[in-house]
Amino acid sequence: MNWLNPAWVGRVVLARLVVLGMAARLLVRLVSLIPVALRRFSLVVEQTFFVGNRSLSIIGVSGLFVGFVLALQGYYTLQRYGSAEAVGLLVALSLVRELGPVVSALLFAGRAGTSLTAEIGLMKAGEQLDAMEMMAVDPVQRVLAPRFVAGLISMPLLAGVFSAVGVLGGWLVAVPLIGIDGGAFWSQMQGGVSAWSDVGNGVIKSAVFGLTVTFVSLWQGYTCKPTPEGVSQATTRTVVVSSLAVLALDFVLTAMMFSI
Repeated sequence: MNWLNPAWVGRVVLARLVVLGMAARLLVRLVSLIPVALRRFSLVVEQTFFVGNRSLSIIGVSGLFVGFVLALQGYYTLQRYGSAEAVGLLVALSLVRELGPVVSALLFAGRAGTSLTAEIGLMKAGEQLDAMEMMAVDPVQRVLAPRFVAGLISMPLLAGVFSAVGVLGGWLVAVPLIGIDGGAFWSQMQGGVSAWSDVGNGVIKSAVFGLTVTFVSLWQGYTCKPTPEGVSQATTRTVVVSSLAVLALDFVLTAMMFSI
């Protein structure tokens, strides 16, 4: 069998290392091009509207229903211990620490990430990127860098919207529906949520997730086969790789931030 052949294993490992090296070089280049991309602010604004503003609807609706569920589940659990008033604290901590950044990143990958991959892939299939190179225009600087910056800007903002709408959804279920005192709901939340260790770490998480998802999306589109099948496969890989990367990074970041 091929997987028992040392030569075959070596070729596979070397091929994967080459891909990782190329991806790392592109990531470093995109990071170095951030100041250049910001000089063309109109392009960044246009791409931020494309990847961020058009994702607001799914982010807002999802955050609202997640807040509904958190409030219900939290109330059913906390009332056993006579702490039903702490449901606001549970909803807020769950959102700003974990669910806000993670679920927003997964939704961002499914909506904006796939759009970026398909757009770049179609440009490659239509030989537009090759035409730019023929005209001495760097496609990485002109096409990829503004989209990369837009993803970095949009993801923390979307995660903040998700958490805020989720807290509002938790209030709607806990106070008007269940009957928890509104003052206790907000006071428990204000007293238990730290601006730095909770909200700040959540912002850092969302920024890391935004960088990861945006880069994976651009990489898959930039390196896909210039065929309809290649673009469709790259779009699928964007969702799979981004989702797995977000979940893995969430574990690493949580272990680093909240276990100390």
